[in-house]
Amino acid sequence: MPRGELFILSAPSGAGKTTLVQRLIKSGLPGIAFSVSHTTRQPRPGEVDGRDYHFVSPATFDHMVADGRFLEWAEVHNHRYGTSHQEVFPRLEQGIDVLLDIDVQGAAQLVSRCPEAHSIFVMPPSFAVLKERLSRRGSDDPATIAHRLSVSVWEIKCYKNYRYVIINDDADRASERLTAIILEKRHRQERIGFEVQEILKSFHLDPGST
Repeated sequence: MPRGELFILSAPSGAGKTTLVQRLIKSGLPGIAFSVSHTTRQPRPGEVDGRDYHFVSPATFDHMVADGRFLEWAEVHNHRYGTSHQEVFPRLEQGIDVLLDIDVQGAAQLVSRCPEAHSIFVMPPSFAVLKERLSRRGSDDPATIAHRLSVSVWEIKCYKNYRYVIINDDADRASERLTAIILEKRHRQERIGFEVQEILKSFHLDPGST
């Protein structure tokens, strides 16, 4: 069984990456799992522990760091976020693709440790649109929104460190682009080689001689 692929999705806050992840998972695309990050922040309205994030105390997070249980972790907007080994490697070994929704700091750490990962940056169509989206979602006060917008100026410059860029000007189109990237990786010869060999055998051909 071929090993699963690792996909990293990053974006400035409000660019829509969480929505893209949710749409992908709900689409029913088989063979892909979402890596649920650990965080020290409080749940937002509608968020569910274990589905959106593993919400933990700062002390618990500290213990996980000390035990080396994180593949990456970073402090973002005054809260800490981390990806545990357990959320990623067992699934990859089972041939399941894993999708991570992490910030640019965590993505840089992860790519350095897993250079085979496929990094994808989600970009808003403009600063004005990003500001409007952050204001419209109603989960942050004006000071928090201003801070997120300030950080986004630095984050947006990091797009060049990613293998792919998706401009999220329309949720349907952006979702199609994300799915296309995943499907392209699944149909490389080295990934689909086992299935091809079985087909060649059905033609009574020696896979090693073709």
